[in-house]
Amino acid sequence: MRMELATAAGIPGRPNEDWAATVLPASGQGGGLVLLDGVTPPQGDDGCAHSVPWFTARLGGALVELSGSRRDLTLQEILAESIRRTADTHHSLCDLSHVRTPQATVVMARWSETEVEHLVLSDSVLLSESPDGTVRALLDDRLDRLPPGSLASDAIADAQVRNKEGGFFTAAADPDVAHRAVTGRTPRTEVRALAAMTDGASRWTEMFGEGDWTACLGVLRKEGPQGLIDRVRALEDADPGRSRLRGKTHDDATAVYVEL
Repeated sequence: MRMELATAAGIPGRPNEDWAATVLPASGQGGGLVLLDGVTPPQGDDGCAHSVPWFTARLGGALVELSGSRRDLTLQEILAESIRRTADTHHSLCDLSHVRTPQATVVMARWSETEVEHLVLSDSVLLSESPDGTVRALLDDRLDRLPPGSLASDAIADAQVRNKEGGFFTAAADPDVAHRAVTGRTPRTEVRALAAMTDGASRWTEMFGEGDWTACLGVLRKEGPQGLIDRVRALEDADPGRSRLRGKTHDDATAVYVEL
């Protein structure tokens, strides 16, 4: 089994808000991956005494622990319990009802000898490759389906669509959000490889259009996650006029590649 991951902060010297890990159960059978993209809050009070990296590290740690030790729980149940555990560590100090309380996108995959489970919440990406080379993008596309103008400003997004019915959802302090995640199961024999990316890494396909998801997975196979991130950084640096760039010039970028 091949497992590789790489990450790069968007701004040197600034904490990376992404988080990723892989897990192999002690039995040597099966495994899993977890990838989080922490949501950068706007300037101002978010009701919490803790940083986004503090949140993603604790949520990610709980997700990894439960993914490897609780095979009896579904990924949705694991996400709900991990959110609950993380909230319990700081609810006495922080206002977890604040719309900008620390939060993150979530990608999870877990495999056994017989099947591969997946969970995606918000706009990070999970790719699944079959033995014949067909690549499926397992996405939560609610951000792409928002009404025009919903993301025109942070204030509009927070008031109208962030973690709201008809909008989009991230993992914050409410365990019930786990039921909003996109989930599924695939026979193990139908999956040859998996790849997970935060949107800072998936820019290669989604923003710069350098290749489709099949080509993107091909880059990961040949050059590894760091190779994909290096390609993204080169494209960002080559676009000083921001003809294709949207949002931050450089975003935190993380990718995980697994061959089963």
